[in-house]
Parts: sequence; structure tokens; C-alpha cells
Amino acid sequence: MAVPKRKTSPSRRGMRRSADAIKAPTYVEDKDSGELRRPHHVDLKTGMYRGRQIFTKKTEE
Repeated sequence: MAVPKRKTSPSRRGMRRSADAIKAPTYVEDKDSGELRRPHHVDLKTGMYRGRQIFTKKTEE
């Protein structure tokens, strides 16, 4: 049976457990298209960000 050679310190244990607190990413409904997108991110389908056109739409190929 495998036995740890040294005791895990509270700091190292806490660093390992820090990933447990990571939450799923949030999404908001876009006002124009009604689709879900990440907050504070450019909508990749329309190219809009905060009401401004950042880049042209993607074309279906």
C-alpha cells in the first residue's frame, strides 16, 4: 500500500483545493440577437461589442 513520505502542509493542501472553488462560466442573453454570450466579450457572430461594430460578421463557408 502506498504511504506518503511526508505530511502535506496546509498551504499545499489549500493550493490543491483551490481548483474546487472554480465556478462554471456565466453567460448573458445578447440584447440584439437573443443568443447567449460571455459578459464583456465580443459577440463573434455579429461582431458587436457594447453597441459598436468591432469587426465584420463571419461568413459561412
